[in-house]
Amino acid sequence: LLAIGFGLLVTLVGTLIIRRIHVDPGENEDFHFTSMERIFSVLMVITAAAMAFAHGSNDVANAIGPLAAIYGVIESGGMIGAKSALPVWVLLVGGGGIVFGLVTYGHKVIATIGTGITQLTPSRGFAATLAAAATVVIASGTGLPVSTTQVLVGAVLGVGLARGLAALDTRMINKIFLSWLVTLPAGALMSIIFFFMLKGMFGA
Repeated sequence: LLAIGFGLLVTLVGTLIIRRIHVDPGENEDFHFTSMERIFSVLMVITAAAMAFAHGSNDVANAIGPLAAIYGVIESGGMIGAKSALPVWVLLVGGGGIVFGLVTYGHKVIATIGTGITQLTPSRGFAATLAAAATVVIASGTGLPVSTTQVLVGAVLGVGLARGLAALDTRMINKIFLSWLVTLPAGALMSIIFFFMLKGMFGA
């Protein structure tokens, strides 16, 4: 919801700024539109880097959280809950895993977010990524684990809603929401199954 709000806000502010730009009626309107989108294409590099930073600040932490907790227990001699220094190699494992996942299967999610929800232009993409990056960084600063993908989807939804419901692909949105509802209990169920399997194998 916060990402949707940020997306709507940034879109509104961007629209107001663009409307204040003086346009010569004697020139081609398509030329002005293309020139503006080229500007946002350059700015998208900045917001994409900010999005990558936000992704690393939260999702890497989510991925290595259990590993860091186990490492802390081992380093403290079996004391659960004891704090210990987080080694660099743990962070590298998390970062490397995310990069490998991006290279192998990331293109599918990129296609869904980039073209499946709503039609994105550089200006709309700028608004969405800026909103998502700001939301994730704020959550990371407060110590809240959030899903960068869900936040970005919310931001893209916000940009689409700014243009009306007709601009959204409701079938794709329904699939995304259904996947969110299924993956949470599925993850919990698989965790229970793996726990009892390992307990039976090793007698832990």
